[in-house]
Amino acid sequence: MVDRVLGITVPTALLMLKAPVAGEVKTRLAQEVGTSAALAAYRSLVERQLGQIPRAWRVHICYAPAGALAAMQQWLGGEHEYSAQAAGDLGDRLAAATARHFRMSTGPLIVLGGDCPYLERERLQEAARNLENATVVLVPALDGGYCLLGMRRSQPDIFRAISWSTAEVLAQTRERLSELKLVWTELAVLEDVDDYASWQRALRAYPELMERAR
Repeated sequence: MVDRVLGITVPTALLMLKAPVAGEVKTRLAQEVGTSAALAAYRSLVERQLGQIPRAWRVHICYAPAGALAAMQQWLGGEHEYSAQAAGDLGDRLAAATARHFRMSTGPLIVLGGDCPYLERERLQEAARNLENATVVLVPALDGGYCLLGMRRSQPDIFRAISWSTAEVLAQTRERLSELKLVWTELAVLEDVDDYASWQRALRAYPELMERAR
């Protein structure tokens, strides 16, 4: 049995995250601001995203590397569910993480990273509402990828043959969805924070990110 709030099935938020290690996160931003400042930005962005998830939702943090459980719990708290990311490229890791969820639950899943401060609570709730009628929900990113993917059931082929970390991710994902004859919805495009310019735009929109980063 799955929970419902205001008639909407309560989803699980799956956050695909890296351990907070200088030089391993926000590497493009680090080229411009240094590894320590990029790490602080990463932590700030992830903490903001976690804070925007509706309280009724379940939260599952899928982390890398595999030995980082203690560090992740110390950082983000022990109340969430945690599991290590699988081996392979991002597609392999997403396929494994989403399949794991649907082996254990019949509830919908919303996959997030920690890169998009504009994914506010209202947008997450909008994605959940759309999952009542669509099999997949996407929030496209300005860089040609996506910053949210919602699913009602396991669809590992969505992640097959994708050129990850390129401007082709969204277009190739649409191709997979069409091939699989899945009904999907796309919400308004948002911007990920990957470099100095996008970080500055995020700071103008949400000055509290800098306070968190300090």
